[in-house]
Amino acid sequence: MNARYLTKASLIAGIYLLLVLIQIPMGNIAFGPIQLRIAEGLTLLPLVESAAIPGLFIGCLAANFLLASYSSFGLVDILGGSLVTLVAAYLTNKMPNKILGALPPILLNGLIVSIWVSYFTNVPYWFTVLGISLGEMVSIAIFGTLMLTVYNKSIKHVGNDKNC
Repeated sequence: MNARYLTKASLIAGIYLLLVLIQIPMGNIAFGPIQLRIAEGLTLLPLVESAAIPGLFIGCLAANFLLASYSSFGLVDILGGSLVTLVAAYLTNKMPNKILGALPPILLNGLIVSIWVSYFTNVPYWFTVLGISLGEMVSIAIFGTLMLTVYNKSIKHVGNDKNC
C-alpha cells in the first residue's frame, strides 16, 4: 500500500462517517428495521476505486461504534455490520458494472444485517429485509449514482490537470 491509496481510503472512511453523522438530526433512520443511510451511496465506489474497500469498512466501523447508542444492537452491529460492508465492498469491486455492483450491498445488508435487527427490534425478519434492502436501493440509486458521477468527473479533472 502506498500513501495515495491510504489517503483515498481514509478520505472515503471520513466521508462515510460524516454522512452518517449528519443524519443524526433526522432521527433514527440510519439504524433500525427501516434504514436509509446516505453514506451507503458510497458503496458503488469500489467499482472504480479499490481504496474504497477498506475505506467503507473503517467508515462503517467508526459510524457504528460512535453511534452505538442510537442502534442498541451492540457489538454484533458494530462488528457484524462493518464486516458485511467489507464483504459487500470486495464483491462490488469484482462486478463489471453499476447494476451488478449494487447487488452485494443491497442483498448482503438486506439479508444479513436484518438477522440481528429483526431479533433486537422484534420486527418480522422479512419486513426488516424489505426495509433495509429498499433503503439500500434508494441510497445507491440516488446518492450512489451521484457520488460515482462526481468521483469519475473529479478523477478525469485531476488526470487532465498537468499541475498535479
